[in-house]
Amino acid sequence: MTRLLLGAVLLGHLAVTLQVLVTLAPPAQVRFDSVDYKNILRWTPSTNSTSLQYYVQWKIYGEPQWLDVDGCQGTQRLQCDLSGVTSEPREWYYARVHASSLPSSKSAWALSPRFSPRWDTKISPPVLRLNVTEQGIVVRVKPPKPHLRKMHSSLQYKIYLIHTSGEEEVFEMNCCSHKLTLKELNHEAKYCLQAQTVIPQQAKSSARGPAKCVSTL
Repeated sequence: MTRLLLGAVLLGHLAVTLQVLVTLAPPAQVRFDSVDYKNILRWTPSTNSTSLQYYVQWKIYGEPQWLDVDGCQGTQRLQCDLSGVTSEPREWYYARVHASSLPSSKSAWALSPRFSPRWDTKISPPVLRLNVTEQGIVVRVKPPKPHLRKMHSSLQYKIYLIHTSGEEEVFEMNCCSHKLTLKELNHEAKYCLQAQTVIPQQAKSSARGPAKCVSTL
């Protein structure tokens, strides 16, 4: 009887030890990466294992209930698109992730920082298209991605004309006019241009886009 009891105790300790060994560390660096209101949750695995599966949940700040993210249950990717469920710019959101390894081991939840689409998304600059004519430089802008245009119908753009001397001129375009002709320029001179997206309602703007340079006729 004593041997049986001792054996049971040892087996119990072994089971506890095995359970501790197979407990997974939670994912690290859980954070939102948002550009033009495309809100992607990203994280870093805690181990080098490629067989881990991840489960993602989200909730509105102040609400008690966590909700599963469709398409991100049992995923092996290290990111999850939450744009559809975090689309209200005036709300604040949280997300969390846990890792799982078959058959039954799983980590604790790893929580993201609080996220606001309105304040935390980064705005991308428009793409410039330039055409040199005898009248000057014709500037056209390709608006940023659809998510941003959907959220803001009254975007504006700033066009920076950079002279060879380094002097700059700034021109403004509204969302409905994607064409601007820059006239009264020097002949056979090189000019560089950059563009910036502006959201007037939020006094928010993108960084300047890469410079594109042309020479006048």
